[in-house]
Amino acid sequence: MNANKPGGRVAAILLAAAGSTTAALAQSFPSSTADCRGIEANMERLACYDAVAGRADVASRGTAGASAVVTPASTLSAEAKRADSDVVARPPTTSMIDAAWGFDPNSAPFDIGFYNANYLLFGRYSDNVNKGPFLPLVQGAAREQLDLNSTEAKFQISFKARVWTSDDRRWGLWAAYTQQSQWQLYNGDTSRPFRDNNYMPELFVSYRPDVDLGGGFSWKLLNVGYNHQSNGRSDLFADGRNNGLSRSWDRLFAEFGVEREDLALFATVWYRLPESSTKDDNPDITDYYGHGKLSALYRWRGNTFSGSVRGNLKTGKGAVEAGWFSPRLFGPLRGYVQVFSGYGESLIDYNWNQTTIGAGAALSDGL
Repeated sequence: MNANKPGGRVAAILLAAAGSTTAALAQSFPSSTADCRGIEANMERLACYDAVAGRADVASRGTAGASAVVTPASTLSAEAKRADSDVVARPPTTSMIDAAWGFDPNSAPFDIGFYNANYLLFGRYSDNVNKGPFLPLVQGAAREQLDLNSTEAKFQISFKARVWTSDDRRWGLWAAYTQQSQWQLYNGDTSRPFRDNNYMPELFVSYRPDVDLGGGFSWKLLNVGYNHQSNGRSDLFADGRNNGLSRSWDRLFAEFGVEREDLALFATVWYRLPESSTKDDNPDITDYYGHGKLSALYRWRGNTFSGSVRGNLKTGKGAVEAGWFSPRLFGPLRGYVQVFSGYGESLIDYNWNQTTIGAGAALSDGL
């Protein structure tokens, strides 16, 4: 083409305009960071990186102030690297386990949230009240049976706090605390005492394996740690005799969690740390609690259905528990129904078999 001819000059002008327009469009609507590297102006190049990372508000402010602000090259380099890393970051998570354990890389490094279910059962009925919890630990003791009602209140509070995490949030160090209480709220004859309180602090490491197991299931969680559980009671009367009411044990545990859409399955195994025979309040506790637990949680249309089973295969003793959490009623509050059958609903009843049913309200469903 001869640029000296009028038609050639017009064509050249149109080509130049098209080139500048293409460059402007690449800057305004870049598809990747490659479109940004050829921009010479510092602020415009940075605005391009922000646009790729989806930070449109920052990009527009950066372009508008390009002529008035001069940014050091080191800052621009850091911003560009951050923009590049933002592009490859995982999108916000939709996984129940990821959300509960802060595995989203954009989540806060230090986190406090619910752990096990938080609830209050206004009424809980037992078909077999344990009126002699000191037996058989204190054989032949001349003890009167406790005056207990078959209906009481029960509540649980549980929370966890992440005290350290890796930059990608796949590793975390957590501290947790759970307290469960049985309250003889309707027993006015005995001043409405707390029948038992169980305290369980924990310290553990969490990891997100993110392994596809097939069939739509993914291995999402691995927790490994230590917990201590006790009812906080002294094991002696004032005169030094054993009262048979103290309960405690220490465990090392590992928990595995898998997920498929709205269904989460968990398997927990534990090892009881040994104690001396003179200090062991409940030497046969694993005969009733066993060495592990299987649990499940399913969410459907605002409802949550939960269940768990544990036991000792050698002794044939254990327990099952099922729960239903309704859709939200008032703010975060949900209706809650719990059914339990077997041994060890609480530590004071670890060797006592009963079936209970209770109803109340809950703040969280355990995930």
